[in-house]
Amino acid sequence: MKISIGNIFKGDKVIWMIFFFLCIISLIEVFSSSSTLTYNKPNYWGPILKHGGILFVGLVLMVVVQNIDCKYFKIATIFLIIFSALSLLWVLAAGQTTNGAQRWVSILGIQFQPSEIAKGTIVLAVAQILSAMQTENGTEEKTFKYVLIVSCPLIFLIFFENFSTAALISLVVICMMFYGGVSLKKIGRLVGFLALTGLIILSLVLLIGKDNGVKNVNDKNNLTEQVEGKTKKEANAIEKLFHRADTWKGRILKFTDRKDVSPEEFDLNVDAQVGYSNIAIASSEIVGKGPGNSEARDLLPQAFSDFIYAIIIEELGLAGGIFVMFLYIFLLWRSGRIADRCANNFPAFLVMGLALLLVLQAMFNMMVAVGLAPVTGQPLPLISKGGTSTIINCIYIGAILSVSISAKRKSSTTMGSKLA
Repeated sequence: MKISIGNIFKGDKVIWMIFFFLCIISLIEVFSSSSTLTYNKPNYWGPILKHGGILFVGLVLMVVVQNIDCKYFKIATIFLIIFSALSLLWVLAAGQTTNGAQRWVSILGIQFQPSEIAKGTIVLAVAQILSAMQTENGTEEKTFKYVLIVSCPLIFLIFFENFSTAALISLVVICMMFYGGVSLKKIGRLVGFLALTGLIILSLVLLIGKDNGVKNVNDKNNLTEQVEGKTKKEANAIEKLFHRADTWKGRILKFTDRKDVSPEEFDLNVDAQVGYSNIAIASSEIVGKGPGNSEARDLLPQAFSDFIYAIIIEELGLAGGIFVMFLYIFLLWRSGRIADRCANNFPAFLVMGLALLLVLQAMFNMMVAVGLAPVTGQPLPLISKGGTSTIINCIYIGAILSVSISAKRKSSTTMGSKLA
């Protein structure tokens, strides 16, 4: 078989263009915002070479996945569900902690977040359920129940260590059910139930958690001191499940506290993330300071990850920030076009679910950077510096490309009658 550029970069060309634009921006901005990493470990090229290597591995896997007929993705569903459930349980029992969050496990020396795999697994499973339960008059009555049976246990396991990811994938599942024709009455009831549950959880977090300003996020004694009348074993169990309550409460209170604070009174030691992110954006103007000229990158925690969008705006200006935002919007729009051309339901639901997963996460990240949402810890997909999360996002893009290549297309007569 003759190997050529055309044989490698197959599939929807617009998706490929969006992917390459995101990768180019990622390489430039990660290189610029990794100054603290190069300072701590005197290796000027180390962080960007590692990030470039991860993107290359992701590109290779993306090409592999795009060449797999999308109908074969169904085979992996049950295995991915089992693996996701076991790895998420592993995280809760003995996961590795970074920045106060116990979200990582290590297999054969490879560290990864099981929640990243679980997100795609849930989308794959829900797409399969929605496609299997379609009828001429919409979805079957039991579709809603089956979706919840499959998705809720995995979302519940994600919740304790990564509330924002659990909220994100819940929103994606709701959007997929709406797109798949599930009863609006049932979706409305689910949204109402989730809203009520969210209020209860918020109340518990505000009640249990402590807002200590600058505190050691790894300090696990705060919650135990509040559990009165419990045995030490019971206190440790509650502490294990809700040790993130202090962090969640602090973020909520900081976001809801909208009183005006003068620059002289603003404490950058307490609110470094929000403060330096605002400084970066406010000093950007229209065209920005230019790539590599950020001043906030040396002071902004996680400038190369959670808050890289603030660095993008600082260096590329509001125009650059808007351009990045529209790249994700175009990704969702183009995925919708691909889904609309699919003759079968499964690839259409899959491509929309994966696109929603990437785009909604990007919107969460950007809203945090500009102060429209509390800090969530969600990286910017395909741009933020990452490890296995970047690779997995590349695999998601590969699956979208696979659908654009191998999914059976609607006939011209069918499309014509639909337009008529």
